[in-house]
Amino acid sequence: MSSTEDTLVRPATVEDAVAVADLHLAARRAAVPAMPASVHDDDDVRAWMAGRLREGDEVWVAEGDATGLAGYLRLTPDWLDDLYVAPGLTGRGIGSALLDLAKSLRPSGFALWVFETNTGARRFYGRHGLVELEHTDGSSNEERAPDLRMAWPGVDPVGYFRRQIDQVDDDLAVVLARRAALTAAVQSVKEVPGHAGRDADREAEIVRRMAQHAPGLGEPGLRRIMHEVISVSLDAAVED
Repeated sequence: MSSTEDTLVRPATVEDAVAVADLHLAARRAAVPAMPASVHDDDDVRAWMAGRLREGDEVWVAEGDATGLAGYLRLTPDWLDDLYVAPGLTGRGIGSALLDLAKSLRPSGFALWVFETNTGARRFYGRHGLVELEHTDGSSNEERAPDLRMAWPGVDPVGYFRRQIDQVDDDLAVVLARRAALTAAVQSVKEVPGHAGRDADREAEIVRRMAQHAPGLGEPGLRRIMHEVISVSLDAAVED
């Protein structure tokens, strides 16, 4: 339990579920259009929040004598899933106090998602040392709105980012193995298999398509990467 000026920050209990859910709903409504409208109705949100509290998510609330519930923070082991301040109470340091609490509770670092259009939140997190790591087209979130992953790398930033890189490398190894297996399979049905059957037009189309998903790498960079991926996959297919 901690306090900042007139605001007390304490762990939430199941009894706080309705009040926290109502703050969440009010903050989301006030944030439109910077944030897209919620796709869930009020009762669903209240039931969801009660479930989160019962099932062990770490939730902290900020409250004041004059304001009542002023904000809340919800954490899982590696993520800051929610940080909301009541409408009309922003700019008073409540969000900063909750974010500082998250840092103290997760010294090894954490990540969060923020909508691309929520420029105020992005500036807020940027001022507090979070960095933007990944932009998406929103196809994986409920609102189908472009978003981005931000992270606070903790007290050992190099260690945090290396752990993130290791996770991506593990995923990449699995994807590369899948692609190599498909490359090997298609050789048996191609008119000209192996390196001699490489199709420059097809490879250029692959690069253009991939560049739409990874514009930061650019077509020249992706062209070099995919040339090696295809070459190594074909080598492996020939060896088999």
